[in-house]
Amino acid sequence: MLIGLVRDSVMQCFCHSCRAPVLPAGWEQRTAQRRSAPVKKPIGKPRTKQPKKVKFITTEIRCQEMSKGGLAYEVILAEPVGVPAPRRADSPEKTPSVEEIQEKLKAAEERRRSLEASKMAAIAQKMAKIEEASRIRSEQTNNFICTTKEALDAKMDSHEEKREAYISELRARLKDHLEGVEKTRLSLEQQTAEVYKAIEEKMNTAADKRDENIKKMLERLREHEEQVQKVRDGNRERFQQLESAIQEKLQQAAERRLQLEAEQKEKLRNHNNKLAEVRSVISAKMEEITKDIEVKLTTAEQNREKEIQKKLDFVKKEERRAELVRQNKNARAETEPAPTSG
Repeated sequence: MLIGLVRDSVMQCFCHSCRAPVLPAGWEQRTAQRRSAPVKKPIGKPRTKQPKKVKFITTEIRCQEMSKGGLAYEVILAEPVGVPAPRRADSPEKTPSVEEIQEKLKAAEERRRSLEASKMAAIAQKMAKIEEASRIRSEQTNNFICTTKEALDAKMDSHEEKREAYISELRARLKDHLEGVEKTRLSLEQQTAEVYKAIEEKMNTAADKRDENIKKMLERLREHEEQVQKVRDGNRERFQQLESAIQEKLQQAAERRLQLEAEQKEKLRNHNNKLAEVRSVISAKMEEITKDIEVKLTTAEQNREKEIQKKLDFVKKEERRAELVRQNKNARAETEPAPTSG
């Protein structure tokens, strides 16, 4: 409570002239709730022991005005006071008598005997239980051995029976397989003999057929050679006819070529004659045109010279006229008196 008063006085001035912040209502309850909240204990014990808290008892509070509108509180605490642990009161010592000691010894002996008897009884009970357990265990083991032996004997008998049955079945299968193999071998030998016979027969028949085929092929070859000879003879006759026809056509073509060459030469001669005539006509026309052009040029030159002469004469006249005008101006200037400044 005292700490709360000091905090309130520090946070708010008594004069109310300064603008110190005012805490909201209910802040004490909130701080108390925060302090009373359970704190989680750390897992595991700390390595070092924490020192014991020492209680301080306030003895005096002083208030002093340090500045205008401000107060300072000084709390003086007393020296730490340790709380001594309470001690048990010392009991008065008693001197036991001989009778009490003997009674205590007798009671201790009786307790020891009763403990030994109870221990022996417990040991005997445990031994009886152990013997009973060993007997039961031996009986169980004997029963288990007997049952397992009977089961093994039964399994061995059944296994022997199954093995003999399996062996007999395998022998029967092997016998059947051997019989089948023998049958297949005999059938294969018979088939091979038949195949050999068929091959020999086919070879014989093939030889006969081969001879017949050879004879037929020879006859066909003879017929083919005769046909080829006939075709060759016919082709020779055709080639001769074609050669004669080609020779005739070549002669006709040569004659026609010569005739065409003569015609072309005649046409070229006529063309050259025409060209010579045209050239002579053109040259005559060119001479006439050149003569006309020369005449026109000479006349134009004469006319140009005449025009130039006329212009020169006109220029000379103009110069003479200008000279006369100048002379007249000079004469007038000389005859007229100079104006006096007045």
